[in-house]
Amino acid sequence: MSIEKKTSKTLLLVGNPNVGKSVIFTRLTGVRALSSNYPGTTVGFMEGCLRYKSEAYRIIDVPGAYTLDPTNEAEQVARRMIDEGADLAVIVLDATALERNLYLAFQTMERGLPTIIALNMVDEARHRGITIDVGKLESLLGVPVIPTVALSGVGISKLIERIPEARTGHVAPLSSEERWQKIGNIIGQVQKVVHRHHTLRDTLEDLSVHPLWGGLIGILVITVSFYVIRLIGEGLIDHVLDPLVAKFWIPLLIKLSEALERCPLAQHALVGSLIDGSINMEQSFGLLSTGLYVPIVMVLPYVFSFYLALSFLEDVGYLPRFAVLFDALFHRLGLHGYAVVPALLGLGCNVPGILATRVLESERERFIAATLISVAIPCAGLQAMIVGVIGHLGIRYVFITYGVLFLAWVIIGRILHMTMPGYSPELIVEIPPYRIPSVRDLFFKLWFRLKGFFKEAIPLVMVGVLLINALYMTGAITVITGILKPIFTNLLGLPAEAAAPIIMGLLRKDVAVGMLATLNLSPSQLVVATVTLAMTFPCIATFIVLWKELGGKKMAGSLAIMIISALTAGTLLRIALSLSF
Repeated sequence: MSIEKKTSKTLLLVGNPNVGKSVIFTRLTGVRALSSNYPGTTVGFMEGCLRYKSEAYRIIDVPGAYTLDPTNEAEQVARRMIDEGADLAVIVLDATALERNLYLAFQTMERGLPTIIALNMVDEARHRGITIDVGKLESLLGVPVIPTVALSGVGISKLIERIPEARTGHVAPLSSEERWQKIGNIIGQVQKVVHRHHTLRDTLEDLSVHPLWGGLIGILVITVSFYVIRLIGEGLIDHVLDPLVAKFWIPLLIKLSEALERCPLAQHALVGSLIDGSINMEQSFGLLSTGLYVPIVMVLPYVFSFYLALSFLEDVGYLPRFAVLFDALFHRLGLHGYAVVPALLGLGCNVPGILATRVLESERERFIAATLISVAIPCAGLQAMIVGVIGHLGIRYVFITYGVLFLAWVIIGRILHMTMPGYSPELIVEIPPYRIPSVRDLFFKLWFRLKGFFKEAIPLVMVGVLLINALYMTGAITVITGILKPIFTNLLGLPAEAAAPIIMGLLRKDVAVGMLATLNLSPSQLVVATVTLAMTFPCIATFIVLWKELGGKKMAGSLAIMIISALTAGTLLRIALSLSF
């Protein structure tokens, strides 16, 4: 989908986070939009087109910011976009928090941009007993002010009609203190607040951030979310995708394999190895078998269901509260509360979890979060095997496995936080009121997130499958396994045969656990081997995404941390289990 670049005017959509800016963007542009990263950063933004009468506008959704005196990378990008100039700006203000929102509006208008104001959420302001004299506000600012309700579309057509009236307004450059004084004067003239009774929604909003009740609500939300995610993900795999693959795709691959019998190299690359005389979509490792099956059938359903749940929690207004609850814990690991998003996503699949580290503000945070996901957060497939294989030994061994992974997550995070240069930024986030989400905007957001997965993850997995095939065809994997056997035997107390399945974890960790179960290991050995496998080499899809997100040098550093951590944890666990059992 292309976006017209030769539009006559550039319009910047500016505003604080959580003011409904993205919803207004979708109202203005529809589905003709493109997601991009700002050059030299990992900060994403949206751009689209709007045609009104004889004019065409290229609309850029500037990253949400509270100030143009940057406190994070998103605000740096917002400032650069505004300073680079545009033909006009639409500044979106939250009518329920007008005083705070006007600070960014003043800073934007001080740069001389022709401006129009969208005073959004006027319905919520009215429910809270807040009335704003729109005519008076327009007169004091010197720019058009249009009341809107983005979720329902109220005021959007009026906003479009008045875009040509954008002007520079009455705001001259001010100091921070002068700016707040003028804002206070304006608020005194245009805003009135009357008393209203505390509603059930208000009570729920307060409980959501309470240290005790908020934690209990958070546990309930996580439990329900993961139940829904697994229900949708497994339902799509078991009842839709797997039957389609079995009925249509596998027969086509069989015919292709037969047609390529005279060209073994192409047959192996495209279809892969035959397992017991047939194509195994998980283990054949051909581009058209495993290369497509893993990302589309095994990963995509969980990515879809997770992003659906995540977008719902985000649009309802719960996600910022969830981040606040976890902020104290994550700060001890060099992160802030929003790191809970990639961490939770990693429990479904590490690939989208690492991609989601882009919500974090610094390279330091993204490195720590991506490394912790790769080392200590088992994906859904691996968790199923841990519960299934280790669970047969007794529930205490399952608790030991998860306990070691959790301790590794905390200890490695603390070490990285103390040793890596930089600091842990404060979590500055507006807590929005609870809202009923728009189904249209929910699926619009979901579509853009899934487009990113298709664009980035699927090609990377296929490249990884090619690399693994090359290792096997050249015999390099056998050499690597032979070199590592003494380490597994001497440090981890495992038989030499356990080296091959653990190395196989580079392909599929859940399959590797199943291979370990066939080696007649003792319960202690199986737990040690599983923990080592879980903490070391990520699956090939995660490995490739790590490479892309962190770069070769940092990915190598992350991989070194994984190997050292896995061998250390495995060795200490072997000693502890030998003393205890």
